[in-house]
Amino acid sequence: MNLNMDNPSNQCLYSSVLGAIGHTPLVDLSRLMNPSKGRILAKLEYLSPGHSKKDRIALAIIESAENRGELSSGQTVVEMTSGNTGTGLAIVCAVKKYPFVAVMSEGNSMERVRMMRAFGAEVHLVPQLSGGKSGCVRGEDLAQVEEVARELAQDRSAFLVDQFIRRENSTAHALGTAQEILRQTGGKIDGFCDFLGTGGTFAGCAMAFKKVDPSIRTYAIEPTGAAVVAGDAISSSQHPIQGGGYARPLPLVDAEFVDAFVTVTGADAIEWARRLAKQEGIFGGYSAGANVAVAARLLEDEMRGKTIVTMICDSGMKYLSTDLWSESAADSV
Repeated sequence: MNLNMDNPSNQCLYSSVLGAIGHTPLVDLSRLMNPSKGRILAKLEYLSPGHSKKDRIALAIIESAENRGELSSGQTVVEMTSGNTGTGLAIVCAVKKYPFVAVMSEGNSMERVRMMRAFGAEVHLVPQLSGGKSGCVRGEDLAQVEEVARELAQDRSAFLVDQFIRRENSTAHALGTAQEILRQTGGKIDGFCDFLGTGGTFAGCAMAFKKVDPSIRTYAIEPTGAAVVAGDAISSSQHPIQGGGYARPLPLVDAEFVDAFVTVTGADAIEWARRLAKQEGIFGGYSAGANVAVAARLLEDEMRGKTIVTMICDSGMKYLSTDLWSESAADSV
């Protein structure tokens, strides 16, 4: 057993749960990947209080708004979300005593709705547009959610988080996540890949890594058939990888820090999420499976023999009602 006493989360008494955001472990997926092909190092962001990497940006955006005077005591906070940023914001707002309103598509998993409500959030569910199906939230569905969120923010004179454009989204990862990874690895990494939701994690980490070592390869992941940020035409916007792949422009993603765009299928994301659970004991969601699927593919090809870092973005507990953990999952790997 390795008890890492250098981890600040093992030593600190925090004044609130907000102090426990971040400081997540990095794990070598040596049971999942043959070490002769290289190493996948997985950042376990699902161990943050809200069980996702989005806790980091929720805290950063709210505290930045407070410091700028953009958010005043008792003011309502509103945001559109697939559930992870909303959960992070629900926690931050509960501690800081801001009413929080989350606006979410009905196509997302209901576990996250229940989590946000448990933390005291008011949740508005927006029906999917014609042709949409549960578990597959398209760009046009998200646009509808965004419109409702903006209307609610205006009606209530609320602070609109607007995570797709807030720079704090990427700087939280540049100053937090990336620096933790560099310390945990001693800077000895060859590549980084991450599935694009808002693009904040990829953008922040890629920029930070490139500043330390421009030779670190960075891979931005999108769903097969919906790789809009890469410049491809949409051939299929229906995919199960919740929390990203919305086939919309991502202003936080700077092409200067992208070495390559890669795609992943929903089937591969599901398969590798299940393998993560069975072989590594790591219970991640769809995007975690997508990330590890791509990392493994890269180690079979251009990154063979190298070390790749990726993210376990959120917990599989948030998808128990979805196809990710259907009864057939037990026999699928």
